[in-house]
Amino acid sequence: MKVTFPYMGTTVVYKKLLEMLGHDVILPPKPTRTTINLGVKYSPEFACFPLKVIMGSYFEAIQKGAEVIVTSGGNGPCRAGFYERVHQRILESEGYDVDFIVFDSMFRDPKTFFRNIKKLRDRTPWIQVMKSLLLIYDMIGKLDNLEKKVQCIRAYEKNRGETSRIWEKIQYDFDQAFSFASMKKAFKLGKEKLNSVPIHHIEEEEQIRIGIVGEIYVVMEDSINMKMEQVLNSLGAEVERSQYLSQWVTYNMLPKWMNWTHENAVLKKGEPYIPILIGGHAKQSVGQIVDYGQRKFDGVVHLMPFGCLPELVSQSIIPKISEDYNIPVLTISLDEQTGIANNQTRIEAFVDLVRGKRKQRLNGKTKLSRNKREHCCSSS
Repeated sequence: MKVTFPYMGTTVVYKKLLEMLGHDVILPPKPTRTTINLGVKYSPEFACFPLKVIMGSYFEAIQKGAEVIVTSGGNGPCRAGFYERVHQRILESEGYDVDFIVFDSMFRDPKTFFRNIKKLRDRTPWIQVMKSLLLIYDMIGKLDNLEKKVQCIRAYEKNRGETSRIWEKIQYDFDQAFSFASMKKAFKLGKEKLNSVPIHHIEEEEQIRIGIVGEIYVVMEDSINMKMEQVLNSLGAEVERSQYLSQWVTYNMLPKWMNWTHENAVLKKGEPYIPILIGGHAKQSVGQIVDYGQRKFDGVVHLMPFGCLPELVSQSIIPKISEDYNIPVLTISLDEQTGIANNQTRIEAFVDLVRGKRKQRLNGKTKLSRNKREHCCSSS
């Protein structure tokens, strides 16, 4: 089958899994202004930004020959659970006959989940399917580990762009690995390359850490969030996202009674502010800000698609959390009309504010103890 998928984050992972299952993978182009314009043209005006961008990606992939779309589902108040139906109807109205394979939580509908697995595996032996899934899970964890290091080192690199170029090469090396041994080798090599990046010596008062929270698509896909991680890194801030693929997969793989994941812990931290699940990643956003506050991060950037009801609810609660944990939070709303220049100015001002507060704290003006931390660029 000629298979494609939504473009989000480290796409080499999805591509590799589908190739290992014997499919001809049509890699969707990285979203551009053309992608967004396509999605906006054919999507309902009131639809949220991720739905429009994904719609544009589907059109581009289908024009390259894709016949089957593999995607994830959703449930609860968030409209993400209806993406597949809306996308399929729009494609049908434009004359495209494309099959959808939608994966939801295996605990919500086990029969449908395993029926989709069976459909996707095609003629691949079950033993090979299990081996591929385990290999990809190992790959996801290793890539996330390296990406977290990238998001720190890039803030201090002497040669601008060097860390990003190494990160692209690391992803290529993982794409060429087809065994646990070669995956381990690619991980070791990637770590060595990152540790060799020349960095500036930064005084402790200048070492600021900023977390990024919000709806999963706008948090993980840099082509539609103004390359937020790189922008913050370029301003000298270490970055950590609230969403990483390995965490999301692990959380959705484990039953509730043995779910020890970070995401489950974050949900519990958000309960005093949002006691129920209201859809999307609103409760995770709130809980993650609490977590960042407890871990003494210096600030948080909250990304939300324009008109996203769950994130609007979390936005209304954020001032209270910011006050409770003494952590500044900048909310940025994203859609097809987002002005980059205006938001660049807001981000620069926010980083200056965060850096100023850290200097005050370390100088003892707020009567807080010095916040010693391990430098992210250590060779560990």
